[in-house]
Amino acid sequence: MNSSVRVKLSLMMFLEFFVWGSWYVTAPNYLGTVGFQAEHIAWTYSAGPITGIIAPFFVGMIADRFFAAQRVMAALHLIGAGIMFFATTLMKGGTPPTTINYLLFIYMLTYFPTLALANTIAMKSMTDPEKEFPSIRVLGTIGWIAAGLALTYFGWDRQVNMFYLTVGAASALGLLSLTLPHTPPVQSGPVSARQILGLDALVLLKNRNYLVFIICSMLICIPLAYYYQITSRVVEMIEPSKIGLTMSFGQMSEIFFMLVMPFFFARLGVKWMLAIGMLSWALRYVLFAFGATDEIRWMILLGILLHGICYDFFFVTGQIYTDQVAPREIRAQAQGLLVLFTLGLGMFIGAQIAGKMEARHTPQAARDLAVQVAAKTTAAAEARSRLASTPASGKAALQAEVDRLEAERATLRHSELKAIEWKPFWGRPAIFAAGIMLLFILLFKGDKRKAV
Repeated sequence: MNSSVRVKLSLMMFLEFFVWGSWYVTAPNYLGTVGFQAEHIAWTYSAGPITGIIAPFFVGMIADRFFAAQRVMAALHLIGAGIMFFATTLMKGGTPPTTINYLLFIYMLTYFPTLALANTIAMKSMTDPEKEFPSIRVLGTIGWIAAGLALTYFGWDRQVNMFYLTVGAASALGLLSLTLPHTPPVQSGPVSARQILGLDALVLLKNRNYLVFIICSMLICIPLAYYYQITSRVVEMIEPSKIGLTMSFGQMSEIFFMLVMPFFFARLGVKWMLAIGMLSWALRYVLFAFGATDEIRWMILLGILLHGICYDFFFVTGQIYTDQVAPREIRAQAQGLLVLFTLGLGMFIGAQIAGKMEARHTPQAARDLAVQVAAKTTAAAEARSRLASTPASGKAALQAEVDRLEAERATLRHSELKAIEWKPFWGRPAIFAAGIMLLFILLFKGDKRKAV
């Protein structure tokens, strides 16, 4: 591959996941201070799965048939940056959470299709994708890690600035996309919704093992939603100034386990790789149940570090298994079907259930504290905005007031999070994940070293 093309593709993949990692994990740590309750956060995290279900229409109809992929990529990221910037203005103005969620949903409509577009642009620019793609794709994981590090470095883990960081990165990626290798549409002629949605891949469900796999994959994504939606608030209790950094440990472990995956895959095979991935979800939630309740730091950190096994052993193995089972002509559709059932349906159901469970296990005392936190956040923001126009003689006193309000807000926020009933909250997805693992082990009959 031309070195210039490699650099551009690497930067594209880095920014693609930097954009996502800038806000997706830590959003509740800020939104929870401006009036978002459990039911609002649930819909914030339902936006991605819903767009994951309908995104194939964008990619299939627009990028594959009408316009060059890199131009669609540029347009979507630039439009998305504008939408996210508008959303930030509403976050600071007392706008109802539901209205902000509508904007975040529209933003995700612009972002989710770019995940597939980035892969398409990269692979079509390569002469040997099997060898060249992994070294490009790993830059995406590094980009997500870099976003978390940046949030902690600048102290933006709990501030609206995380969304401004998203705006800046999305704008940069939109402009970069215009310089990416030309990737023209490759399809012509009539197209059906069945083709776009990959419904031809439903024939795979006649395979009993694959049916068991796809059902268990969808079900295990229900407790998976708890991790992305809630964990950063657990981290906030033990590392309030290092949320982004701490959460990025999960992606760091993901890189490590990706490297050692071939060793385990050759010895365990599909069935037990998937089973270990499911077991890891149950184990991490047990750690969170006890760790969050008593603020036991090592338990919470170990639960985050398990992300490498949870993601690689389950999702990556599932993608490999799907590629092995599907006939060559429908492999792309089969991967799309897997995404629809897991990151689409499973994660949507999980986001809604996680929101309802959070509301159930959030006592009135915590809700009352959340109201006080929102009031302190507003007061601190107003005081901070007056600093610029305050004479030099009065700045010290006003800065002291800002610091006092911030300190009071931090104390109230910790008390709010501490008041949540963490043990029963995390216990439910732990039991559910363990149950799905046992169901999979009993019903999936493939030889441990073979796909089917």
